[in-house]
Amino acid sequence: MEPEQRRKRKRVVARHLHISSRSLFLCFSFLIFIFFLSSYHHFFSPSTFRPSLTASTLSLLYSSASHSVLDPLQSTTSSYTLQHRIIFPDHHLLILTNRQQHHQLRQLECVYYTLHPNDSSPGSSEPLLHVQVRPVLSTDRYDESRSIVRCPFTETNYSAAGASQAVDLRRRGEVGRRNLGILMNQTAQSWDRVAYEATLDGNTVVVFVKGLNLRPHKISDPTRIRCHFGLKSFHKDNAFLLTTRAVSVAQEIVRCMLPQSIRNNPDKARGIWVTVSNLGGNVRHPVRALVPSVARVSSPGGGRVQRRNRGKYELCVCTMVWNQASALKEWVMYHAWLGVERWFIYDNNSDDDIEKVVQDLDLQGFNVSRKVWPWIKTQEAGFSHCALRAREECKWVGFFDVDEFFYFPGEFHQSLGEGVPGENYLRSVVANFSSSRSIAEIRTACHSFGPSGLNSPPKQGVTLGYTCRLQSPERHKSIVRPDLLDISLLNVVHHFQLREGFRYHNMPEGTGIINHYKYQVWETFKAKFFRRVATYVVDWQEDQNKGSKDRAPGLGTEAIEPPNWRLQFCEVWDTGLKDFLLSYFPDPATGMMPWERSSL
Repeated sequence: MEPEQRRKRKRVVARHLHISSRSLFLCFSFLIFIFFLSSYHHFFSPSTFRPSLTASTLSLLYSSASHSVLDPLQSTTSSYTLQHRIIFPDHHLLILTNRQQHHQLRQLECVYYTLHPNDSSPGSSEPLLHVQVRPVLSTDRYDESRSIVRCPFTETNYSAAGASQAVDLRRRGEVGRRNLGILMNQTAQSWDRVAYEATLDGNTVVVFVKGLNLRPHKISDPTRIRCHFGLKSFHKDNAFLLTTRAVSVAQEIVRCMLPQSIRNNPDKARGIWVTVSNLGGNVRHPVRALVPSVARVSSPGGGRVQRRNRGKYELCVCTMVWNQASALKEWVMYHAWLGVERWFIYDNNSDDDIEKVVQDLDLQGFNVSRKVWPWIKTQEAGFSHCALRAREECKWVGFFDVDEFFYFPGEFHQSLGEGVPGENYLRSVVANFSSSRSIAEIRTACHSFGPSGLNSPPKQGVTLGYTCRLQSPERHKSIVRPDLLDISLLNVVHHFQLREGFRYHNMPEGTGIINHYKYQVWETFKAKFFRRVATYVVDWQEDQNKGSKDRAPGLGTEAIEPPNWRLQFCEVWDTGLKDFLLSYFPDPATGMMPWERSSL
């Protein structure tokens, strides 16, 4: 019996040792897990996520230096990491992190590797590889830690016969080749299906995303949408993922709650990757499809130091431009005289040196900043982004274009002993509504001006050159209280959805109007024909909505100058603003307008 008792005792001891060792292992693993998460902003366990995720799409959320397209050359060490490639209709957009000055980015060139798997070089069984090098189109600082490089399309038809192409970057004069296998396995994203921006707003994050195909001009059901958060060092298919629900969805804007554990300290979310998913499939097999993402959570101001020890600006203005640098000085200087104190210029891929014009205006004290906004057909989303950005600095924000000028006929033609009538008048108009408990938007109707008989752009500016217009107003533009907008941030360019309980005020036409220099000389208008920035406005080339006020009546779908273009859209000769400016604004010695003098 003695041996049998010893065997039982050994089995009991072994069982206890096994249980104890497993408990120690679990405790040690839990401690390691807690330590690991705390090293990344004290992250926490993800919310329950029942619908299945496609594994291949998960990896699109994450990137790291070791899995970058730009693995270092054998012969050099790169000081930048290419994170994303996005294919636009007319160029490649490359997003990279870098540790160098912006001027050094201009030393880069675009390299195209085209692999033809069905062809091979003479005397070799290896697939034929074609390499091309082209100059970059442009470079820009994108945010605090990233830059963008635009590369042109090549003439090589790599879509034929199963060929594939990868776009890379290198310094001029650099030799060697990247890891071709990694290059070819990286997926370039399409511009029309991607989460492209993300901004903190209190305990929520606002994600700007293309590809959800939601109803235009309507607030959508948020219950099928989720936001997903991750850290860039997680690049595997089973990456750690945090999920929160959407609280509002409209057009290209998804607002989600921040994960629970960082709501009290939202700054911890800065720099985290985020995307959205939409619930599809059926009741028995729901599937969440993640949208590819290049979006990292940022603060609304983008790192710009906010005003301290001072109140908010009474009146700011936001606009989106493409190749309108030549029109910017007249527009800014005139409206600054009317009382605009702060300018947000969203640059939508301009290549006309607008950055220099903005810098010159800012140096002259006009308080102008340029936001690089490379996402095409996103004007509504860009305005929503600007509303968030301006909210901490501005009581009122106007949203109108650089060919639109406020005009106050009654105020401008008052007889004063000294000074210029109407100075700071626009700011005083909005200030009268700042204490209102019901008005959150001021709408002003627009008069559309035509070419006014001109064949070339007016040298003294649009306000003096174009003097003939349509009789009846078209459209309106708005100045809004950014703190009183609906949480969806829904807008239709001309106006915003307001928070419940607030309404808009129509400015009487006899008090104020906007001169919209819409149909300018053909040389200028033709450039507009090729580029529309609004998301839900049909392009000129598309055979749709030909009777819409967003189109030029009778123009058709081709950029061919119609007969007598210079005389069209002319029903009423209106020289009111021109006469006023010529009376007060020219330099007494030279006769030049302020925006002409600043160009010298």
